[in-house]
Amino acid sequence: MSIQLTPENLIAGYCQGLFPMADYDGTINWYDVRRRAIIPLDAFHVPKRLARRVRHGGFEIRVDTCFREVMLACAGPRADHEGTWISDEMVEVYTALHEMGFAHSVEAWAGGELVGGLYGVAIRGLFAGESMFSRATDASKVALVHLVERLQRGGFQLLDSQYIVGEHMLQFGTIEISRAEYQRRLAAALAVETTF
Repeated sequence: MSIQLTPENLIAGYCQGLFPMADYDGTINWYDVRRRAIIPLDAFHVPKRLARRVRHGGFEIRVDTCFREVMLACAGPRADHEGTWISDEMVEVYTALHEMGFAHSVEAWAGGELVGGLYGVAIRGLFAGESMFSRATDASKVALVHLVERLQRGGFQLLDSQYIVGEHMLQFGTIEISRAEYQRRLAAALAVETTF
């Protein structure tokens, strides 16, 4: 379904369980999929090798210091598929949403350079993870670990990852649930106050 993309419509869409994606021609469509991928915050799993990487550092983790740059990096070319679902219009609207305090980035830096990170939308107890990128081994995974720790501390209830894209997300405990179960969890998440 096609709905104009504005910060207000993004908030309304996420609160109904919808999310937008751009086609290769830039047309933005909203999706309500039958099976939804989530990462249960109470069962998040960090593989041993990654846990060692997090403990021993190697990255400086920053939050919300360069949201737009993270989005642009996520929209950039990837080895595993052509094109992007993040259009220029989406970058503009999500950046406006970030300025309103509803979209956030978690960034991995090394040697003063942005080398990985992720961004998503936070509405009450929901964090909708949108995309991640990595220019250094484990950079986006370390950012994800830091995101989950922040969500757990802040009282978030639901980490939505939309689809299971690639096997690498399964190592964290990602599961698929039905649309009805997602709606139930979403309603519960939207009923709580949180701090990002």
